Amino acid sequence: MSFDPPEPRSSTPHPQCPAGADGVVPAPPEALPPLLADPPWRRRRGNPPVVLDLAPPEPPTTMEWAPGEREEWLSAPFEPAGPVDWAATAARLRGGDRVGWREAAEFFVAAPEETARPLLAEWKPEPAPECAAWMRRVIARFEADALLPLRHLAFHDSALAGPMMLPFASTQVVWRMQVRPGYGDGFIAMARVWLERHAGFATRVLVPRALGRDGPARWSAQHTLMFLAGDGHAETVRSVAASFGAEAAAAVEALIGAEPASILPVKLPAIPKWFDPATGPPVRLRGSSAVLPATALRDLAMVFALDSALERYSGVDVVRAACEPADLARFAWAVFEAWLAAGANGRQGWALDALGRVGDDEVVRRLTPLIMEWPGQSGHARAVTGAGVLAAIGTDVALLHLHRVAERCRFGGLRAAAARQLGHVAEKRGLTAEQLADRLVPDLGLDGDGGLTLDFGPRRFVVGFDEELRPFVTDAAGKRLKSLPKPGARDDAERATAASRRFTALKKDVRALAADQVRRLEQAMVTGRRWTEEEFRRFFAEHPLMRHPARRLVWGRYDAAGVLIGGFRVAEDGTFADVHDEVVKLGGDEAIGVAHPIHLGEAVAPWSEIFVDYRIAQPFPQLGRETAALTTAEAATGRITRFRGRRVPTGAVLGLERRGWRRERPLDGGVQVQISVSPAAGPGFVLDLDPGIAVGAVDLFPEQTLGEVGHFGGTAGLRDLDPVLISEVLRDLESLT
Repeated sequence: MSFDPPEPRSSTPHPQCPAGADGVVPAPPEALPPLLADPPWRRRRGNPPVVLDLAPPEPPTTMEWAPGEREEWLSAPFEPAGPVDWAATAARLRGGDRVGWREAAEFFVAAPEETARPLLAEWKPEPAPECAAWMRRVIARFEADALLPLRHLAFHDSALAGPMMLPFASTQVVWRMQVRPGYGDGFIAMARVWLERHAGFATRVLVPRALGRDGPARWSAQHTLMFLAGDGHAETVRSVAASFGAEAAAAVEALIGAEPASILPVKLPAIPKWFDPATGPPVRLRGSSAVLPATALRDLAMVFALDSALERYSGVDVVRAACEPADLARFAWAVFEAWLAAGANGRQGWALDALGRVGDDEVVRRLTPLIMEWPGQSGHARAVTGAGVLAAIGTDVALLHLHRVAERCRFGGLRAAAARQLGHVAEKRGLTAEQLADRLVPDLGLDGDGGLTLDFGPRRFVVGFDEELRPFVTDAAGKRLKSLPKPGARDDAERATAASRRFTALKKDVRALAADQVRRLEQAMVTGRRWTEEEFRRFFAEHPLMRHPARRLVWGRYDAAGVLIGGFRVAEDGTFADVHDEVVKLGGDEAIGVAHPIHLGEAVAPWSEIFVDYRIAQPFPQLGRETAALTTAEAATGRITRFRGRRVPTGAVLGLERRGWRRERPLDGGVQVQISVSPAAGPGFVLDLDPGIAVGAVDLFPEQTLGEVGHFGGTAGLRDLDPVLISEVLRDLESLT
């Protein structure tokens, strides 16, 4: 089977690839990287890998403390809340009742040892403020018995718990401290410290695994032994291996002298029949017109087949360094399409994983629509993997599309998976998810003024954007055109064709992100998000793309207490102007946000006049936004009952999800009887529904009767809540009726 695409839209060639394979010259063997010139999987024929059934040691967990380390951990900061009934807390832990983090931590830090130690196995801590200091005290106090709750903590936050595993010599810790290809520098540094302290112990556990049965455990153990040997522990590795016999010693000796790319599974993956290198796209060597011969393309497929998200194959880095990136992306996409056409067998999922290793922005643009369709085609697991592929590609365009999946996909499970991936990326960069989203907006190649000139030679056109970020073009006289003209006989054919392609690509890119960016600005107004002056200038006022919607809004200046000092707009010349059209200079200690009309108050009218005078259309309702407030009775009783008893279409209720509302967990019958909205911080609101929304059959009950609106989280009464929050909730619910 060839690489012919399964759908017509897939037949478009990758734009960065040579026009065809005609005239290409295969690279000679000596020009190929050694991995492809003499692949280790070919050398292994007739020389099968050593597999030994060695009895792995099962030593008890022990502690190896550095001088003074245990005493330091025992003195970690701890401030008890006051007298505690230890027996009562113990009874609740023993009975499986939920015990708060602080109460449980205080119990295991300060309760009598004979009371606390037997209950350590029942404790399931989760990340919480100050838990690192308290957990160190618990570890120093109970030593080996504290490993089980520490492992539970690591399940939720391995970066937090990993350093606290340093004193433990345990088989349960060894697997966490193995060094695998593709792991980040931070993890490798932590693993190196643990392996340095426990080199002998780790080697005794790893040798049987490294020579044992096939699987990820064998592969990881081999890599870790090679790492230990190269990190100054070669003699320790040799000595321990010799204790398992001559055959084990010889196998480990060969291992520690090998290249990482030669570490292969016992059973090599089979290259499927649907792969046909003769019909695949050419892959050039870097800086050369010579391409990989067909035999090397089959070996290139093997490189990707050996790689997985759990166990990275170092050979991928070799071919990435040796081959043209655009060609590798195109090759991987062709393999992926052939896999889809052949039925997308999960056992050959490396065809999808490979996109995360060598995919580019064009792959991202093609893959994202498929990811968002797969859950509706019984492909949820594949879609979740696809979200991970976007995160692995990791370019700004890839992360922007991942953000789009997290915000707009109609399948909740995939939205959640995409949001988790974004959270991991943001955490690695030391950012919040919102801060990451600010940084993901591409400039799309626009100039410093947010424009783009399309050069046809004798004719030039300038690209602009309307209030919804839709691009348009104007001619030399400034006249707005319905569309970009087609190249004419007098135009420079090459320039005009390139300009037309550039405008087509721009429209495609803007179409993918415009609605999300407008929605993000509106959400920032609703939730009261703020930026520093430097952030505001960088991400909005001076950003080549975002300056366009930014100029169509009223921005607010807020003091340290969150009180509005004044409003301003971004003028066409980039300066800031107030409601009197006077120049505004921002103070360095001020916070900037999209001003809500409730905050603007009486200033809404004069601002509206200015926007009408300048013919400024807004990207979403701001100055003309409907506002609402609690009635006297609602404020007094703390209950919103104005919607109770109203019947509305179920589809209208589902429409609230586009405004940030989420259906609550279904009852036993699979019916969701509540929908709620909750800002990032502060209280949330919940609306009762009758009869509710049936999961998987939302049209089963075509109408809903609305119930009372309640609020949760926080102790403030309705009258004390942010009036913007109240107004937006009431506005959303009024939209139903």
